[in-house]
Amino acid sequence: QVQLVESGGGLVQAGASLRLSCAASARTFGSYAMGWFRQAPGKEREFIAAINWSGGSTKYADSIKGRFTISRDNAKNTVYLQMNSLKPEDTAVYYCAAGLVVVSTTGGYLYWGQGTQVTVSS
Repeated sequence: QVQLVESGGGLVQAGASLRLSCAASARTFGSYAMGWFRQAPGKEREFIAAINWSGGSTKYADSIKGRFTISRDNAKNTVYLQMNSLKPEDTAVYYCAAGLVVVSTTGGYLYWGQGTQVTVSS
């Protein structure tokens, strides 16, 4: 069992940056692929980024490519999402998830955090 806790969300203006963190409880954190998703009101949960167990392979959604960066620190059991040049359309609840491989579908992940709200004002 893996417990995930996101933090770092908040209210920012367009163009600002935020760094989200996701802390994992498991000692086996380093063996999991990690993903970030987001869900805006009335919309389906959307894939943002994923990273493999070592950090050597990443995958991004086209909608955020070049603005967001996923990274991980296995010594701290934490995965990060650096978000730059934020836009109002980035407003959503952001979730981290743990799975076995890097995939862009929600069904590919075994464990989920409770989410953190990101609101970008224009």
